[in-house]
Amino acid sequence: MELCISSTSPLSSNPSRFLDSISCKASTSTSTALPTLSLQFQHASFGPRILSSPPARTHRLRQPLSSSPSNGRRFAVSASSVAVAPEKDRLPADIEVTEVQEPNSRVRLSVEVPPVVCEDCYRRVIKEFMKQAKIPGFRPGKNVPESILLSYVGKQNVQKATVESILKRTLPHAMSSVSGQALKDSVRIVTKFSEMENTYISLGSLRYDVIVDVAPEVKWIPEDGYKSLKIVVEIDSEIDAQRACQQELRRRHKSLGTLRIITDRGLQIGDVVVLDISATTIDQDESNVKNIPSAESKGFHFDTEDGDKLIPGFLDSIIGIQRGETKSFPLFFPDNWNQENLRGVHAQFTVECKELFYRELPELDDLLAEKLLPGCTSLKQVEDSLLQRCLEVEQTAKDQATDNAILDQLSKMVEIDIPRSLFEEQGRQFYGAQLLQIQANMKLNEQQLASLSSPKAVNEYLENQKENITHVIKQNLAVGDIFRRENLRFSTDELVKEVEDSIAEFKRHKQEYDEERVREQVQEILEGAKVLEWLKERAEINYVTR
Repeated sequence: MELCISSTSPLSSNPSRFLDSISCKASTSTSTALPTLSLQFQHASFGPRILSSPPARTHRLRQPLSSSPSNGRRFAVSASSVAVAPEKDRLPADIEVTEVQEPNSRVRLSVEVPPVVCEDCYRRVIKEFMKQAKIPGFRPGKNVPESILLSYVGKQNVQKATVESILKRTLPHAMSSVSGQALKDSVRIVTKFSEMENTYISLGSLRYDVIVDVAPEVKWIPEDGYKSLKIVVEIDSEIDAQRACQQELRRRHKSLGTLRIITDRGLQIGDVVVLDISATTIDQDESNVKNIPSAESKGFHFDTEDGDKLIPGFLDSIIGIQRGETKSFPLFFPDNWNQENLRGVHAQFTVECKELFYRELPELDDLLAEKLLPGCTSLKQVEDSLLQRCLEVEQTAKDQATDNAILDQLSKMVEIDIPRSLFEEQGRQFYGAQLLQIQANMKLNEQQLASLSSPKAVNEYLENQKENITHVIKQNLAVGDIFRRENLRFSTDELVKEVEDSIAEFKRHKQEYDEERVREQVQEILEGAKVLEWLKERAEINYVTR
């Protein structure tokens, strides 16, 4: 019932590793479907650690490109100075590349391949076809007149293969200017293959455009402002150890009591009541009145000592209600209500009292200690043990609130032109983790899972959660930038131990894992922990209770 207040990483310098994954055809957008959900999101976190949300691999991005004029810059890529593959393939001439900076940390590379390079690729393709083609009347691997080969293989097939060869050989050279900065899986050739083929056939040369997302630059406002943070941390009064200890002791005491039916009076503070609750919106035009399903409940067990957890005014409105009685009253959902669609809503509640009980509690003394907390022999021992537990919870919550406040402040101090591919990866990780949770709770069938993991569903999530996703990315990039700027380090022993512990946890739960990905995530967590530790040592932190 809703009445309660409740990686993306740099490409390898070896371009041959990513050539096969690059599309040569025009593409309007990056796919956002989740076709292999059960495998894609199985390593969401390592437990209640800082930065435990599925992290984008952004902390180790290298220095981004310096800004350049909007009309682009032209440069020649030397055919002899770039090692583009293990076999050190060289081009017979230089290609010309025009680089233009675009929004969202994207770079457009316009590539012009001269005829001499295209001819060299053509000759290689012909040679390869001669090796593989089994032409009647000619021994395999022997030279075949070019006209006969073209007639047998098909001239159009040779032209297509030549264009593909040109792309495969020249793309690593064209990408050399963004080597170490390009984000994995973000490289796309946007020129249509048919256009490239027509250019090659008519001119003997080739032109094509490549777009690639690069590591975004982190701009601090003010510069080095993170070195002297002033943080105000709000602590919820409910985590106060002394208060929490007394509440827990009271809860345990009540659990040992007996509920007795009330027949001769109405509801009082301390009683337990069973209610049927319904609610509608309030509107002068009755045709606009609507039910509020999330505020409705049948057989709702309500302990009046928990009245502060309900919508303001609800408890006061039902005090005195008797068994079988119905009350109707208006209430207002406050602007800070958890459920956003109910904030500021005026509602008419109707409540029927089904059952009414009072508690008959045993005397709270040393004789009850063992039942309150096994192993304890006195009430003081119970209170001391509960207080110690609550102090630990309070400190953990305080530390987490401090970390969150620092991260929130960092995200407000940086300007980052976030690449679309990085945004989509982070968003898909969040959505995948959420979907796995839904699947675990509701046991979705294949059709429901397919619907929720469709491109449409994922894109809707990305749009609805854009602010939150952007906020987290800025936090992660800011943390990674500080880690590099301040030359922070953690020991190899720490990394090895954390990786081993994490893998042991996966094995204990009989879950599949990717050891390399586990290592990456652990490294990011350790980086985050070091940065937060460094920042807290230098920050001015004030705590306020809300």
